[in-house]
Amino acid sequence: MDQLRPTALRKEGDDFLVIEWSDGKVCRYPWTLLRTNCPCATCREERNKPADPFRILKPQELAPLRPMKIRPVGYYAYQIDWSDGHNTGIYTLETLRDLCP
Repeated sequence: MDQLRPTALRKEGDDFLVIEWSDGKVCRYPWTLLRTNCPCATCREERNKPADPFRILKPQELAPLRPMKIRPVGYYAYQIDWSDGHNTGIYTLETLRDLCP
């Protein structure tokens, strides 16, 4: 069986990324779901720590979250630059498919 690949990506309104997959499945991802599940090492480590109730938010964290840029990484992933300044997460096709709501 061929590896699943996106056949189309599009932004839906201000809140969603829609990916159409080569097997016909269509996934609608809330941007917040993707940012919350960023696969980079720093974010994975942060998710495993207890929440800090005294953490001071940065100004960019208070603004509505949105993607600034999405670019392919080879034929296996996408990298998203976020409005909060974060851009180190590489979302593999496998990760994106697993996150499909």
